[in-house]
Amino acid sequence: MSLLLFLSDAIIPLFIFSIVGYGLLCKCNVFDTFLRGAIRGLKIVVSLLPTLIGLMIAVGVLRSSGFLEWLAALLAPLCRMIHFPGELLSVAFIKMFSSSAATGLALDIFKEHGTDSLEGLGASIMLSCTESIFYTMSVYYMSVKIKRTRWTLPCALIATLSGIIASMVLAYTLI
Repeated sequence: MSLLLFLSDAIIPLFIFSIVGYGLLCKCNVFDTFLRGAIRGLKIVVSLLPTLIGLMIAVGVLRSSGFLEWLAALLAPLCRMIHFPGELLSVAFIKMFSSSAATGLALDIFKEHGTDSLEGLGASIMLSCTESIFYTMSVYYMSVKIKRTRWTLPCALIATLSGIIASMVLAYTLI
């Protein structure tokens, strides 16, 4: 067990040293290569920043405006009919835009219902079974300048719905 703990602490530094060592063996200017990569990475971050700021503002507006509560109240009869906890509707919706905002909503559910409740387990599993579709699409497609997303969004929405269904099946199984 102590070997595993040592490896888990040492794996990243060993990985970095092996990359630097390989670069030195190949007679590559490691520091200049690192600087070129860092500059390229910063240019990508600067180009993505307006999109990310827009997404974060939109999620903040959705949370503070009461839209999520209104949506949950509107869809409550349907949620009861399919045995889906209405509290998880906001987590499922926000997760498509921001993982950190969805985690904040899940923490609110944990405080209100507990971590071992159906809602708590469902939120935990749902955060693992779904992806931040719009965040991921905006970051990747903006970085490589793709304008037409073709089938990405419909397939991602189907995958998210599958993840939500799977998370609820697992949560009901674990309760």
